[in-house]
Amino acid sequence: MPANLVGLVPFLNETGNIAFSLAKGHGFSSPWWQETGPTAWLTPVYPSIVSVIYRLFGIHTPHALYAAVLLNIIFSCATCVPIYSIGKKLAGTGVAGSAAWLWAVFPNAIIIPYEWIWDTSLAALLMAVILWATLELAESARWRDWVGYGLLWGFALMTNPSMGSMLPFFLGWAAYRALRYDSVAFSRPALALGIAFLCCVPWTIRNYVTFHRLIPLRSNFALELWVGNNDSYDETLQTVPPPDPARAELREYVRVGETAFMAEKWRAATQFIRTHPRLEMLLWWRRFVAIWTGSETPLKSFLNAETLLIRVVLVTNLLAAIGALLSIFVLIVRRNTYALPLAAGPLIYPVLYYATHPSLRYRHPIDPALVVLIAVGLSSLSNSLFAPSVQAPESNAGA
Repeated sequence: MPANLVGLVPFLNETGNIAFSLAKGHGFSSPWWQETGPTAWLTPVYPSIVSVIYRLFGIHTPHALYAAVLLNIIFSCATCVPIYSIGKKLAGTGVAGSAAWLWAVFPNAIIIPYEWIWDTSLAALLMAVILWATLELAESARWRDWVGYGLLWGFALMTNPSMGSMLPFFLGWAAYRALRYDSVAFSRPALALGIAFLCCVPWTIRNYVTFHRLIPLRSNFALELWVGNNDSYDETLQTVPPPDPARAELREYVRVGETAFMAEKWRAATQFIRTHPRLEMLLWWRRFVAIWTGSETPLKSFLNAETLLIRVVLVTNLLAAIGALLSIFVLIVRRNTYALPLAAGPLIYPVLYYATHPSLRYRHPIDPALVVLIAVGLSSLSNSLFAPSVQAPESNAGA
């Protein structure tokens, strides 16, 4: 990339554009590369972080890019800590060390921090910390632990609302365990849930005042649904082309405003889904394959890959998916206490992207759970293969 573009091009996305608006004093607005007014496209945490980086290192400068990438790398490296702690909680230091090392060499954890100026690495760290906290919370009756859990969830929701799909499963499991085995009053889980929601209230009020309608967290789901389900579907390529911001979509967004724009995309996407049921089943399958391998056609992508790195990413993600699935099966068969919170991420979290459109970046928040599951599976396999055989005692009948 030419030196004069290093500080510009990586920031030309919704996060960078909103951060630009914040740094310029225009408020939380303009997710597209021009002034378009207030937005609820994203939640405020990560764009605010990038706006601080702009103020410290300059807007669209190489130093701002280096600072943002370094921060993402720190988030990714720090994820080793909750991964290790989860592994230790599950099966001891051997599994813990294996899981942390798997994360250290996992291509997604290495590439994503510098590939995307986005909340992805922070979201992976938060999801790992939440999973760790969930396992610990199930054994705690202290009020402060439940309060802290609610605050942690509140911060996570303000960072990446997609993680909210895990809240019922994680909090529900922790509450069930605590209520059943430790006689913890129901008021503690209820308090944690209430605090998580209260953390979102100021942002929800801001959205209501700004747009005169209820937008609890962010507004862009309709567009994301339309991106993967629209009349631009190419039957020859069997794919839905993504929207081009330079086309009519941007002009329409500017003309009618964010609320009306999203309402129209919702209408168009849901109509496409209703009128193309068989095609929708095909698209769901292709998205499923893409979310777990990195490509809707992984074999073709592997054969046509221009670099070894692309092949490594495809293979490691396929192996990670298979390994995690087998480990979930083992945990369920053995009725492991922690099967539900560990399995919830891989089984539940990606469903949102099966319906919209896939990316390994979207899946990344559950990648820490995947490496823990793989470490658990490898440990179980190792124990089965190398466990000492039990021999029958020799008979003394002939003595």
